[in-house]
Amino acid sequence: MRRFDLSSVGEAAALLREGGVLAYPTEAVFGLGCDPHDREAFERLFALKGRPATQGVLLIASDFAQVERYIDRAQVPDAVLAQVLASWPGPNTWIFPRSAEVPDWVAGAHAGIALRVTAHEPAAALCRAFGAPLVSTSANPHGEPPARDVATLERYFGERLDAALDAPLGGLDRPTVIRDALSGAMIRA
Repeated sequence: MRRFDLSSVGEAAALLREGGVLAYPTEAVFGLGCDPHDREAFERLFALKGRPATQGVLLIASDFAQVERYIDRAQVPDAVLAQVLASWPGPNTWIFPRSAEVPDWVAGAHAGIALRVTAHEPAAALCRAFGAPLVSTSANPHGEPPARDVATLERYFGERLDAALDAPLGGLDRPTVIRDALSGAMIRA
């Protein structure tokens, strides 16, 4: 497994553009990421996790412009969008009605798409360098606790994982809350 640090985030983004799967720090745990439009990379990521493809994943971004095209705006009232935008960037994941831009494999069996504009600088820097949002799912084999350090990533995945961005986590004790944007219902506390 290759290791990148924040000084080589551009190289990490290049690996993602070439179809790589990368672990990177989020607000609470390491996430596994890839280009959401690269089905082969996505399938490799799910194979690493041993997770059913029907579960879907969220997309993480550095700013709203990166995720706007994935939202079916016709179904989202302006007041709802304003509420969401007031919470971003930050540790808030929102589920929106998805547009046709969302690859089916990203959403899994879900009608919506979970999106987060992160304030965690290492993850945001990676999205900026990549120039688009990334798949974000906890870095762990299905059923194991999420990795909180690179040593755990190596133990879980070894050389099967292309690389890791070795940078600090964001300091949260638990993964971000997930809410439904239209109803406000809490999906994950």
